[in-house]
Amino acid sequence: MKKVEAIIKPFKLEEVKEALAQVGIQGLTVTEVKGFGRQKGHKELYRGAEYVVEFLPKVKLEIIIVDELLESVVKAIVKSASTGRIGDGKIFVSPILDAIRIRTGESGDIVLS
Repeated sequence: MKKVEAIIKPFKLEEVKEALAQVGIQGLTVTEVKGFGRQKGHKELYRGAEYVVEFLPKVKLEIIIVDELLESVVKAIVKSASTGRIGDGKIFVSPILDAIRIRTGESGDIVLS
């Protein structure tokens, strides 16, 4: 099993969700987050005063999948989240040792279906 974490632009969430559904993803967790990378935020003008917005709004997706789906999930996220501009986000992949369904106590890959 793998955990795929993707940090994307908020307006791309619906497009990414649809792309993931097309590759067979049935569930995911979405968290609204703030952060910055190489783009280092931006400047805004408010009532004549300029200020720097360092932490930009982003969306973090967390998906636990069987190993066989990894390539198709990553490709779906990259294709649907990309705008071609700086700040599109990142994808992180981590191994998952086990998963347990609380209701039944089942464990392993079966809890992902």
